Amino acid sequence: LGLPRQAPDWPLIHVSMAGLTPLPLWGRRGEEGRPLALCRSWKGGASGLGTSPRPPIGRGAPLQLKRRRHSLPRRPLLCVGAWRLPWASTTSQETAGATEAGCSSGATQGSSSAVQSPGEGLELSVALATSVSDVREEEWNACSGTSNPFVTHAFLDILEKSGSVERARGWLPQHLVARDGTGTVRGVCPLYLKSHSYGEYVFDQGWAQGYMRAGGEYYPKLQSCVPFTPVTGSRLMVAPSDSEASQDESDRIRRAMARALTQVAQQYQVSSCHVTFPEASQAEALRACGFLQRTGLQYHWTNQDYRSFDDFLAQLKPNRRKSIRQERRRVSSAGVKVMRLKGDDIKQRHWDAFYRFYLDTVERKWGQNYLTREFFDMLGQRMRDDVMLVMAEEEGGRLIAGALNLIGEDTIYGRNWGCIKDVKFLHFEVCYYQAIEEAINSKVARVEAGAQGQHKIQRGYLPTKTYSNHYITNKSFEVAIKDFLKTENEEIADTIAYLEECSPFKTVGDGP
Repeated sequence: LGLPRQAPDWPLIHVSMAGLTPLPLWGRRGEEGRPLALCRSWKGGASGLGTSPRPPIGRGAPLQLKRRRHSLPRRPLLCVGAWRLPWASTTSQETAGATEAGCSSGATQGSSSAVQSPGEGLELSVALATSVSDVREEEWNACSGTSNPFVTHAFLDILEKSGSVERARGWLPQHLVARDGTGTVRGVCPLYLKSHSYGEYVFDQGWAQGYMRAGGEYYPKLQSCVPFTPVTGSRLMVAPSDSEASQDESDRIRRAMARALTQVAQQYQVSSCHVTFPEASQAEALRACGFLQRTGLQYHWTNQDYRSFDDFLAQLKPNRRKSIRQERRRVSSAGVKVMRLKGDDIKQRHWDAFYRFYLDTVERKWGQNYLTREFFDMLGQRMRDDVMLVMAEEEGGRLIAGALNLIGEDTIYGRNWGCIKDVKFLHFEVCYYQAIEEAINSKVARVEAGAQGQHKIQRGYLPTKTYSNHYITNKSFEVAIKDFLKTENEEIADTIAYLEECSPFKTVGDGP
C-alpha cells in the first residue's frame, strides 16, 4: 500500500500519560474546511438520531468540522507512539493515587523519569499494523487467548487473506500493537479504518446522517471489532498475568491502549472511534477513558447442567415444551435428516452447499455477501477443529439447509444460516435446537445465536445485554450523541426487564 512496514522504527506520535502531546503524523490528511454553524430549528426524528425528542448536534451549538473525501486513504496511515506507564508502588502514595484515578488522572510528575526496573515503571511503544499478519501468530494469541475463536490470529487473518476484509471493501486494517521496552507484544487491539457502517451490527447510520447534515464527513471512522461478527469478546487484549501486581499492570496497559485509540482518532482527524461488543469489564474501562457507552440486546441460551435435551425441556412451561416437540417432529416427518458435522467430517461438498445457502440468505434479505467463497475454504482448512456445520439433507442425499457455528472454550457461537428449500420449522431445528443439543452433550456453558430475534425467547434463549463504546472527536456532536444514548440505554434496560417476564422457563409454583 505504499509505505514499508518497519513501522516501529518511525516515531510518528508521542503519547504522554501526563499530556498526550502529539507530533506530526505522516500520511494524507483531510483538507481544512470552513467553520459551520447549525440551524437551531429541528423537526424531530428526521435527523436520524433515533426517536429521542431532542435536537441534534448539541441544540444548535456551533460545530467545527473538517471537510474530507468520502473514501479511505490509498496510503497506509502508519502510526507509532511511545509513552511511560506509571506503576503501582508500595512506597509511593502518589503513584498509587494515579492508579486509582484511572484514565482521567494521567501520570504523576515523577513518572516521566527514567525507569530501569518493573517495580518503578513500564515503557510501551504502540504501532498500527496494516495487516494482522504483521504480528506473529503466537504473539497475537498470547494476548487474545484461544477461548474465543473470533479474536484469534487465524480468524482475523482468514478475513484479510480471503478478501472479505480489504480497502476495496471499505475495511483498512490498522491493528493496534503495544510492545514493551524489550520488544515483547504486551497488548493488541483489532482496529480498522472504515468508509461505511456495514457489517458491524451496532447501527450508527443515523449518526452519520446527522453529522453530514451539519456539513461534516462522518467517514472514514475507526472501528475496533471483529468484522461481520456480533459476538462479545475481548477488544483491548493483553497477555494474561497470574499475580495480583501483574493484573494491575494488565489493567494499566488496557487503559493506555484505550487512550491510544482516542489519540489515533484525533491524529487521523476522523469523526469517531467505535469499539463494538467488548466484554463488560472492558466496556467500563473504555467509558472511564472518555468513550460513550451504548447498550444492546441479544438472546443467549445457558446450560444449567442439563443431562439431555429432554431434561432441558422439563424446565420449560408445558405449552412451550409441547410446541418445541411439535416443531422438531414436523421437521423429522418431512423426511429431512439433520447432521452436526465437525473436523474431518466436513467435506468439500458441505462447504460448496453452505456457500449456496449463504448467498440465498443474502439475496432474500437484499443484503451483501460480506464473506467471499475463499473465506469458507480457508476456514475449513485452518480452523476445522473450531467449526461445526449443521446440515439438513432431504431424502436422496441433497443438502437443502445449513448453519455455521464456531466452538469456543465455553460457548457455541451461531453465525450464518441459509437454505434452498423451505421446510416448516427447519430454521429453528438447524440453528437453535441442534446447537442446544451439542452444548448439552459437550457440556458447553452457553449458546449465542447471533443478533436480533425475539422468537428465540420461546426456545430458551433469554435476553442478554451487550455493549459498545464510542469516542466522538467533535465535542458538540458528542453532546448530542450522549443525550441520545441516555434515552436509548434506558429503553434497552426497560425492554430487557419486560422480555425477562416472557421467559419460557417454569417459575416457583408452576406445575410439572
